[in-house]
Amino acid sequence: MNPWQEYYPRPQMRRDSFCSLCDGGWTLDGQPINVPYPPQSPASGFGGTVGENLHYEKRFALPEGFLPAGRRLLLHLGAVDQIAGVKLNGERVAYNEGGYLPFSADVTAHLLPGENLLEVDAVDRLDQDIPYGKQSKNPGGMWYTPVSGIWQSVWLEAVPVRYIRGLRITPDLTGITLEVESDAPHCDVAVTLAGEPVARASFSLTGRPYRIEIPPESRRLWTPADPVLYDMRICAGEDAVESYFALRTVEIRPDGSGVQRVCLNGEPVFLNGVLDQGYYPEGIFLPESPEEFERDVLRMKALGFNMLRKHIKIEPECFYHACDRLGMLVVQDMVSGGPYSWLMDTALPTIGFKYTPHLPLNRRFRGYFEQQALGTLRHLYNHPCIIAYTIFNEGWGQFEPERLYRLLKGLDGTRFYDVCSGWFEPRQTDVDSRHVYFRNKRLRPGKRPMFLSECGGYARAIPGHLWKPEANYGYGKTDTEEQLTAAIALMYGEMVLPAIPEGLCGVVYTQLSDVEEEINGLYTYDRQVCKVDKEKMRLIMLEAEETLKKNYEL
Repeated sequence: MNPWQEYYPRPQMRRDSFCSLCDGGWTLDGQPINVPYPPQSPASGFGGTVGENLHYEKRFALPEGFLPAGRRLLLHLGAVDQIAGVKLNGERVAYNEGGYLPFSADVTAHLLPGENLLEVDAVDRLDQDIPYGKQSKNPGGMWYTPVSGIWQSVWLEAVPVRYIRGLRITPDLTGITLEVESDAPHCDVAVTLAGEPVARASFSLTGRPYRIEIPPESRRLWTPADPVLYDMRICAGEDAVESYFALRTVEIRPDGSGVQRVCLNGEPVFLNGVLDQGYYPEGIFLPESPEEFERDVLRMKALGFNMLRKHIKIEPECFYHACDRLGMLVVQDMVSGGPYSWLMDTALPTIGFKYTPHLPLNRRFRGYFEQQALGTLRHLYNHPCIIAYTIFNEGWGQFEPERLYRLLKGLDGTRFYDVCSGWFEPRQTDVDSRHVYFRNKRLRPGKRPMFLSECGGYARAIPGHLWKPEANYGYGKTDTEEQLTAAIALMYGEMVLPAIPEGLCGVVYTQLSDVEEEINGLYTYDRQVCKVDKEKMRLIMLEAEETLKKNYEL
């Protein structure tokens, strides 16, 4: 059985009605393929040539009783790279541009009794105007194998005519503000904690948000050490969905000495982070099973990390659900696009040449990027694990950073924003973001919290666990577990710890695992070997957290 077949793709809006179409029977250009794995991946089982135009077909019949009379049938596609046209029984039902966000359609009018034919026509030319991340037609070094077509779950659900289309959950330390998108006139909400009733609410759906207070005796705040989640059942008319939320806040405020700090639930928090690019040898953009996302989170928590920077990729929701449940903070990158210059965007700034990028980015790219950024905020808004967004990485695709900061911050002010991660500090941003490789630099935080958003990247090759033994890439070389652990300890001792009293708020070590030719992971690409001393890593991370506690006053 396909491990993705039983996984419910939308854990924050779960219905009893669910029918996965990842159950076999798909063809791509006439040859069998295991969906949702991208065709370039071994797990897909696809034996054909992957071209720029991909034609998928899937024949299916609804389970008996799945669609009662008077109900509507929704078709969901988690992600299709880059442009998708969808037909059911020869009729167009959906069209989508952009390869990382979900889309859906009401297909009731096109459904036939018995067998139905679903067709997905995808176009993927690695169009640089459409955000494409680290995909490359010529992978090598820090550029990786591209994916095409369907790479997330395809599924069906039956809903009433007036159904719940969306939720927007805004938490604080005493309750939530809830917005329910539905044509039903009325809504009932029941909140539980560990199965015990906590709060109930009943209100008219007039388009205005509704406040739900959690009684003081039942208030428990979400933290990495204690990731408490409240369950919530929402009924509107004939529809009902299960969801969850956490009580937590994220803000930047001065401590008693006037030093700006990133605060979680009103308390300064040091972000011990690691870069997480979300690549896997079996499925490229997907692990072989959804549980592997959870295992990655637990691997990093075992090393003492409390944060992942999800780098230039949007994951299936099971990743964010795992972070919500297990207590892992997430800094989410927007997916980069547009032309990239290694010289101007990486090499010269690395050696200290600073400038404001003015690349001739066309209107089409700007439109796609802004559309996808707004879609990302809407899609991930309800996940408590997400504490920040990165808008641009280094100089890649950068345009109008101050305007985009104001736009996105205005739509979601519950997180902080790293507008230009690396070395191009705009006039408006929440953190002073730095990338430092190849040396341990004296950091001097200023009026904003400083965020060391990339560093380290020390390579260590593990024979027998290399993607391409003859071509390895990293920043500096270590040969043993002791050497790699010592290099990270030295980096923390010389660069990180001294800057924490002055306002360093976090660090992102590059990276969670090797990715293809890039071998600077804390784990090998296959996740079989941890390259560092786990106990010493935990002590390094703990020392950073203790240094913050000793040097702030609120």
